[in-house]
Formats: sequence, structure tokens, C-alpha cells
Amino acid sequence: MKNATPRPDSVAVLGAGSWGTALATLVARNGFNVVLWDIDSEHLGRLAHARENTRYLPGIPLPDRIAIEPDFDLVATATPQLLLVVPSHGFRATMQRLRDAACHDDPLTVSWGTKGFDPDSGMLLSDVVGELLPDARRAVVSGPSFAKEVARGLPTALTAASDDPGTAEKVAGWLRNDRVRVYTNDDLAGVQLGGAIKNVMAVAAGISDGLGFGANARAALITRGLAEMQRLGVALGGQAHTFMGLTGLGDLVLTCTDDQSRNRRVGLGLGQGKRLQQITADIGQEAEGVKTAKELYALARRLGVEMPITEQVYGVLYEGRSPQVAVDKLFQRDPRPE
Repeated sequence: MKNATPRPDSVAVLGAGSWGTALATLVARNGFNVVLWDIDSEHLGRLAHARENTRYLPGIPLPDRIAIEPDFDLVATATPQLLLVVPSHGFRATMQRLRDAACHDDPLTVSWGTKGFDPDSGMLLSDVVGELLPDARRAVVSGPSFAKEVARGLPTALTAASDDPGTAEKVAGWLRNDRVRVYTNDDLAGVQLGGAIKNVMAVAAGISDGLGFGANARAALITRGLAEMQRLGVALGGQAHTFMGLTGLGDLVLTCTDDQSRNRRVGLGLGQGKRLQQITADIGQEAEGVKTAKELYALARRLGVEMPITEQVYGVLYEGRSPQVAVDKLFQRDPRPE
């Protein structure tokens, strides 16, 4: 197994699922040395042996610039440039390990491709970074993108958002090439919220399609889902126009309409009468929208923001409500101006 070698042009990618592996592959193809870590050491061993992620991205070889490293402390000290792509429920624990292990002369650049909230506190992930590593430079990577297409080098547009323009541009530089266009944005809250909320809307769209309701219903859910996204996003400090861009509308359309979306596939299964446990077992990867629905529902209630689609998705996932009853409740709401 290759060992991590400290280099000034290195980026450490924490999380070797489909998205983490795809981003590591992209960064390595762009000329950076990448140190790839995952909490599952057996999975890392398979990656090192096959030099490809046979579980999630079969047939796509890992570039030679990617070093597989199971020792977290070694990874944390290999480079101050970090890209976290771990599930949202593991984000805080990973940040705590970084806080305890990382030791660099230069400030840490902590970026992440994780979409969701901190499940313990409901905080945005940027706030978790700020709490645990207050001196770190922060950036989120988001946008309408499926891991397999990025790993295959297909045309993609992403956004790197930070409250510091230089950090946004730095992280964008890790990812940008002639097939990947990366925009920068200063709306750190709005970009994160779009990426989290769209997962819940994708579950809703999947439920609708699983019930056989057709294109009209899907279009209505996407449109009204965007309205919910904007309402809560602005209430939590996002800028309204952000939700009309790549990380809002763009990501929403992608995840609601293509079966590569794990969250949409969860909804499809629910609409077809399958049990959630069986659906997630069949998918074999995290579907962030399941956990995010619970956190989003709690946030909306706390802030007094009306989110009827989110409420019904929560009801299906956590209250045993049937998908058909959830749809009926949406259509039985009082008429009002758009």
C-alpha cells in the first residue's frame, strides 16, 4: 500500500465513497498529488489492490497520483489542503479527529463535498468547521454532478463557495479543467442549503414517480420544492438568487429527474411500496435525504417556515405515513396565490 508523502501541491481527500473517489480522481488528473483516506480500512485495501473503486466506480482506474493511506494521523499531517467527502453524520467526528491530529505551519484549507446538516445540532457544516477549527479557511464544493460522470471526465459545472474569495478560488483550482467548469460564490450558507434541501425534494419526486403520477406532478414538485428551498434558505442566511443557480435549481433538477440519484431511488422504492430498510440496503450507499428530512423538518418548525413537501416526506420516512396519503395531504391544502 502506498504511503502518504508530504508535498506542498498535495490535497488530502477524506472519504472514498463514489463522490470522494470521483473528486480525488479529478484533483489527481489536474496535477495534484492526492492522499485518499476512508474510515473503512478494508475498502481502502481493495482500492489499493485493484487501483480502482470496484464497488462504486468500476472500470475507472485511479490515477497514479492518488496514494491510498489508512493512517488518519499521517493523512492529517501530510498536507494542510483538505477535501472532506464523508457522510454528514460522520462529519463532526472527522473534524474532531482533524483538530486533534493536524499540525501545519500554514493555515488549514478545509473544503467539503458533503451535503447535509450536522445531525446532533442541526448546524450547517461550515459552522461545525468554524466551531472546531476556527482558524481554518472554509469552502464547500457543490453543484449538479453525479460521481460516475465526473470520474469518467464528462462535462460538469460545479461551484466552490467560501466566505473568503481567495479560498473559493483556491479550491476551484483543484477541480477546474477543460471538462469541469467551476464557478466561485461567496454565499457559503446558501450553497450548502441548496445542496442539502434538494435531497429531500428528490425523495419526494421519486415517491411521485413511484406512484406513477407522471411528468406533470414531477414538474410541480420541483417547482414548489424550489420555493421551499428559497424560503428556508433565506431564513437561514442564504441569498435568494443563489437558489436559482447551479447549487439550487441545477442540483434540484438533476437529483429529481435522474435515477443515478440515490435520494430519488429511495423515493421511487417508497412509492412502489417497498420498505425503507430494504431500499437503502439495495442501494448500498448513503442517501443523505433520509437523515436530512428529519433535520430539515425540525429546522422549519423551529423557524416557523412553511415547508409542506418536506413535512410530507418526513411523515413517510418517520411517522409511517403512506405515500398516497402524503400526496393527498399536499393536494388538500387550502388554495392560495403562487
